[in-house]
Amino acid sequence: MRKALDWRRDGATWPGHADSRFVRAGGIDWHVQVSGTGPVALLLHGTGASTHSWRGLAPLLATRFTVIAPDLPGHAFTRVPDGLALSLPVMARSVTALMAELGRTPDIVIGHSAGAAIAIQMALDAAVPPRGIVSLNGALRPLEGFASRFFVARLLALLPIVPNMFAWRARDPAVVDDLLRQTGSNIGDEDRARYHRLATTPSHVGAALSMMANWEVRGLEAAMARLTVPVLLVAGTDDGMVPASEAAIVARKLAHAEVAKLKGLGHLAHEEQPERVAAVIAAWIDRALPANPDVTPSLGAAAL
Repeated sequence: MRKALDWRRDGATWPGHADSRFVRAGGIDWHVQVSGTGPVALLLHGTGASTHSWRGLAPLLATRFTVIAPDLPGHAFTRVPDGLALSLPVMARSVTALMAELGRTPDIVIGHSAGAAIAIQMALDAAVPPRGIVSLNGALRPLEGFASRFFVARLLALLPIVPNMFAWRARDPAVVDDLLRQTGSNIGDEDRARYHRLATTPSHVGAALSMMANWEVRGLEAAMARLTVPVLLVAGTDDGMVPASEAAIVARKLAHAEVAKLKGLGHLAHEEQPERVAAVIAAWIDRALPANPDVTPSLGAAAL
């Protein structure tokens, strides 16, 4: 069996390792990366990913933002107590506790896939929400075809041996390659290797299964009308996990929303072409977010 990720052994070669720190907050031992200066951009990765997924986008944002990117609970180098059910409310409260411990308030929250749901839940819970939210191929509604996956995940999560079995099977690169093909994205060899390393780590696999087993977004969908924060819904047209058409459906439920479709990109669009994603985010910030004299001058696309 492949050894669990260990910062003393694996950290030196992890993307963004120079920006890494470890923080205890909300009963969780967090791995979080902090870079740049200026207003705070909080980056939340999706199920089964880690901070590595931001390695292309984070440096672009860090030219004007203080970028904070944690490994979500149980993922990669972030450790959680045994038995913690990783539901949407739990994840949102946990990330909020981390930000409080860091003494930072997000100005912008950028969430990928399930990370987008966490971002919106945090904004709904917050006394002072962020100025804006960016959803990158956000998994924000119950999706056809996902119900069966979640049912299977609930069954598997009841069996403690399953994460070890999957991690053992994932030693075959073809297993992870098949999962990545389903995203509709074409990412580089280094990023594929990171996903392979994560998939062979039982604790990481267990956290991903726990998220899937405990994930419920119907309540979030019903509450979206209360959200007053502007939202940019970025959708890759080749996304094999969350159809691009979902963005338009979600936009109709929000008070202030725009949709930006990225032709030819899949579920991991921000890993495929981070410069293109950064430019779309920058243009939206300049156009859609109200001026704030306490915030660093607008993030121009040319600067990215």
